[in-house]
Amino acid sequence: MTGRMVNISKKWGFHGVEALKDASPGYKMVMGFFVLLTLAGLAVGLHALFVGYHHVYGVTRQISWGIMISAYIFCVVTSTGLCIVSSIGHVFGGEAFMPIAKRAVFMSIIFMFGGFCIIFFDIENPFRMAIWNVFSPNFASNMWWMGTLYGAYLVFMVIEYYFLLDQNHTLSRLMGFFGLVVGIAAHSNLGAVFGMLHGRPFWYGPYLPIYFIFSAAMSGGCAILFFTTLGWKINPEIMNQRMERAVKAVTQITIFLISVIIFFTIWKILTGMVSEGKQLVLMSLLTGSYAVNFWVFEIFLGMFLPLYLLIRSKGNNFNLILWATGLMMIGIFFMRYDIVVPGQMESVYHSLGVVEEANLLTYTPTFHEIMGSLFGIGFIGLAYFAGEKMLNGHQLEEHEIVPEGGYICPGCGAIHFMEEGETEEDAMKRHHRIW
Repeated sequence: MTGRMVNISKKWGFHGVEALKDASPGYKMVMGFFVLLTLAGLAVGLHALFVGYHHVYGVTRQISWGIMISAYIFCVVTSTGLCIVSSIGHVFGGEAFMPIAKRAVFMSIIFMFGGFCIIFFDIENPFRMAIWNVFSPNFASNMWWMGTLYGAYLVFMVIEYYFLLDQNHTLSRLMGFFGLVVGIAAHSNLGAVFGMLHGRPFWYGPYLPIYFIFSAAMSGGCAILFFTTLGWKINPEIMNQRMERAVKAVTQITIFLISVIIFFTIWKILTGMVSEGKQLVLMSLLTGSYAVNFWVFEIFLGMFLPLYLLIRSKGNNFNLILWATGLMMIGIFFMRYDIVVPGQMESVYHSLGVVEEANLLTYTPTFHEIMGSLFGIGFIGLAYFAGEKMLNGHQLEEHEIVPEGGYICPGCGAIHFMEEGETEEDAMKRHHRIW
């Protein structure tokens, strides 16, 4: 057993529980906070399960999806985005992105589990759902496909992470490709859950399945930047030359994706304002009760401020990147909330001219719903901080990322190959066209 543990530690970088024991008092306090948050969320969620959701949740027949569905979508969107961004490197060979693979795949798995923790307390009987999902499938249901595809996606991601740790790059690339395909299918299907609801004009149409994919990629770029720079604060050794180059590459693609989402948002508003079914809800976002959510959190914190800060950072100011992406994570949560809840505020009877349904419906999250959401968030935070110590900051060893015959360029940090008779200096000149 001892020999096996030594082997795992050497090959996987697994430091075990001892690494947690050796952590600083401040680190233990942070982990203790997330332990308490997770346990408190679990306790309140179990209370809601036994008392009955209709007694303690703020959702109704008319607004049946609340903050917990928003938090679930936030988690699974981020998980899929982490998979998309990480696949650029270890699946498609984008060498600059390779150093982020381990942390990105690990966090993708953790975010998916966090989403499952939240949805567990939103479904009336989660155990029955899991059983009948297998024994009585409804192939015409988007909900059935969502559960099935996300389950398959999680399996592929776990297997991929195992092969990444085991340094089996052929199989990790294969599992990563399968995970990416299934993840994109699951995520576009999640957009279709909303987009195919004809009775909800704010959601209906082909926009959301496409928007969800780009939004996921943006969330994934934001998340990996945030957790990598936070990991740098915990352990500065992780930010070697290779990781610095990866952070710069992810920063550049995240800037591009934020710009794409701004473009999507502008056209969502412009086209919605000339649509009778969407105009009332859009006005509540622009000037009504959800204006603070939309302008302050979704637009300012979620897009424009991070875009400005990331451009200012130039991909190498890690403190600025940490602040930009931390604020952006908050803004992204409100993006999800502003899709889920406002889309239900206009009653299905409003278009029929029913007097009682002339105004928008209202929804306020209850204590039980907030704590149920924090259960999943607390689990993600706890798993992240435990993983940073137990897995030694997901550091890459040189033999994992440099193929035989290659070397790390001291200038750009990329992998270069020497031709026969060349020195490293000659190869660097050839690759960089230095005369």
